[in-house]
Amino acid sequence: MHDALNDLDFSRHARWLRRTTGVDYDFAVCAPDASVCWQQQAGSDIGAWIAARIAAGFAWAQDGDGMQRHDHQAASLLYMAMHGKTGLLGYLVVRVATPDAAPTAWDALAETFEDIGAGIADEVAAKRELDSMALELSERYEELHLVYAIDKTVQQLEPGADLFQRLLQSWAEHMDADVAAFVKPGENLCVHATNLSAPIHNLDLVLVEMRGDLYRFTHSARAPIVINDVNDPRRAYIFTDLPFKLLCCPVIHDRSVVAILVLANHLAKPDFSNSDRKLGELLANQLSGLSKMYGMLAETQKFNDQMANALIEAVEAKDPYTRGHSERVHYITMEIGKAMNLGSRDTDDLFWGSLLHDVGKIGIPDAVLCKPGRLTADEFTFIKVHPERSYEILRHIDRLKGAVPGARHHQEKYDGTGYPHGLKGNDIPLHARIIAVADTYDSITSSRAYRAGRSHEVAMAEIARVAGSQLDPAIIKVFEEVCAAEPEWIARFNIARDVPLRPQQAA
Repeated sequence: MHDALNDLDFSRHARWLRRTTGVDYDFAVCAPDASVCWQQQAGSDIGAWIAARIAAGFAWAQDGDGMQRHDHQAASLLYMAMHGKTGLLGYLVVRVATPDAAPTAWDALAETFEDIGAGIADEVAAKRELDSMALELSERYEELHLVYAIDKTVQQLEPGADLFQRLLQSWAEHMDADVAAFVKPGENLCVHATNLSAPIHNLDLVLVEMRGDLYRFTHSARAPIVINDVNDPRRAYIFTDLPFKLLCCPVIHDRSVVAILVLANHLAKPDFSNSDRKLGELLANQLSGLSKMYGMLAETQKFNDQMANALIEAVEAKDPYTRGHSERVHYITMEIGKAMNLGSRDTDDLFWGSLLHDVGKIGIPDAVLCKPGRLTADEFTFIKVHPERSYEILRHIDRLKGAVPGARHHQEKYDGTGYPHGLKGNDIPLHARIIAVADTYDSITSSRAYRAGRSHEVAMAEIARVAGSQLDPAIIKVFEEVCAAEPEWIARFNIARDVPLRPQQAA
């Protein structure tokens, strides 16, 4: 209770006492333990005098609620207890010379003590309320700061494990925690981030415990768990013999615990507080929504993959000769895109555009698409339709809008003589220019009904020859750099070679 009287201005109460009673009393304010918090007269020994009375057996006797009197030799201690909402706040005291009889002036002193005591109790209550509000605001600020950090991270990242990784890293730093982990055993997911104040040599064991007994206990409890004390009885079956403080919050989705969010600290760090628990619950709620969104996106991604595979199989069912062509062009295209350091959105659009670049061949008559010999002019006209048919098929799928230009224009030529629109140079979408290089390479190196696939060296020479006319020279340069490293896919795609491998490549 002593802290409740700190930082109060008692001098104004002393002035009120002097004005009301007309007497300059030896006035002091004592804490519940009888120590003097404040005294009016700087040179007064009232504190030592009270301490001596207590040592001699004085116990602040209370006869009723008003001012009390304690006599000792030629002096009297007049005092009144002050009470607040939480109990005893302290005492108002004055020391006076002991009279033969109680003077009537003490009645005014008693009344003034009651006013001063009520005023101090009100100040203490207001101070506590302000302190509580300040603490509440501080906690709300932390929550808002954490929510802002989460929102900012989510906006900057693509969904997936990396999203949880970055969120956990942000949370570990924000909470000054050694380890932050997101554990979802149903999906065999355990993502963690560290912000170590000291090494943890058995981190793998710590994560195993999180996935095991801690998850099972939290799943049953359905409530946050805070373990700070080394003697906490729950340590017998949670984190046995592991010297860490724990804060664990359940992640609830559709009224079921689907995951847990865990903070772990070395024992030397401060205890996890009620505020920490609130923040943990806040982030758990956020992650519950993100986990649900991630699951929905994963299902959507799975559907997209299945749809793409179905379309590719439909094309290859019409023309078995082209089997594997889409996958090879797709793979080589992505290797070029990776070497060009494309952004995540461009990479995603390039992924789908290259994979589905020939989907329009579904609309080509079998007699034309599967003809083993040279095509007539009319038959070639049918072939030239397929990029536009790819556009007509894919344009209805919102998820693939960014992929459509690559599939639609991969047969354009750099000099403007290609199809379907005769685009020239950089007017041809970048993704289409990348796909065109990969498509040309695979067309040369894969076998046809009327000829065997030609070698890697022949394909590279032909690609170099059409640089600036058919293909973008800048993309060709990137592709040449990719191939100069002798990538493993050359052998995996069974592409012929005209020269033996160098000794270091053979090794």
